[in-house]
Amino acid sequence: MTSLRISQLAERSGVPATTLRFYESAGLLSAGRTPAGYRMYGEDAIDRLAFIGAAKRLGLALEEIGRLVGVWEAGACREVKAGLRPRISARLAEAEARAAELAAFTASLRGALTRLDALPDRAGRCDPECGFPAPGPGAGPGPAPDSAPVSSGARGGQRVDVVLSPGRRAAGQEAERWRAAPVACSLPGRGRQERTARWRAAVDGAARAAVPEGLRLTLPVEEVTRIAELAAAEQGCCPFFDFRLHLDGPCLHLEVRAPADGGALLTDLFGSTD
Repeated sequence: MTSLRISQLAERSGVPATTLRFYESAGLLSAGRTPAGYRMYGEDAIDRLAFIGAAKRLGLALEEIGRLVGVWEAGACREVKAGLRPRISARLAEAEARAAELAAFTASLRGALTRLDALPDRAGRCDPECGFPAPGPGAGPGPAPDSAPVSSGARGGQRVDVVLSPGRRAAGQEAERWRAAPVACSLPGRGRQERTARWRAAVDGAARAAVPEGLRLTLPVEEVTRIAELAAAEQGCCPFFDFRLHLDGPCLHLEVRAPADGGALLTDLFGSTD
């Protein structure tokens, strides 16, 4: 059977060598060793990685993938199907709930723009008489209570906080799922390059400040749709990132956090505060 070194397997599979080592430490991938200590993999590792990647793209946790890999390796397709169906159904329900929350938030933004456009251009300072905090006729529905809390800000402004994290409806353990997620990206090489380029273009020129476990980027509020779409897509392949969006008048504050071993990836995508 053909043996592949880690660099060869990374090139053939499109999975970075750092991720291959992580999969090995997590028990998802096994490797032999040469007398000199180099890792060696069989050709079957390519199919195994393809299965792991497909399972990650479905949002499955590393633990679940580990159990499914054992079933997949046994070769009983019907058992793999039986194991996948309830897990995919659960992820689908979560995704639909998050989509509904994001749709409600989008509607509230459209309503806010409609109200803003209908307001007169006053020469004086903003105050409650401006009417912006109060929904006007035809305004879109407000955000879902647990997804985008709204409060009136200083000088009649509006602040909206949105958390884009897996398991948003479970406030305790589920809300911190990103901390336990594997620090590995399921996108192939070209996909990672394209996503990185999109992030760098989106946050170019943003003001940066350090926050615990991550950083905060401040951008014009007009970038909210672009940033929200990128953040939602990013969690499909890198669930170890935690995204929080805060709308504050003309500003959008994006806070991004990652576990300690994901710090290098966070800096690569979003830059540093230096």
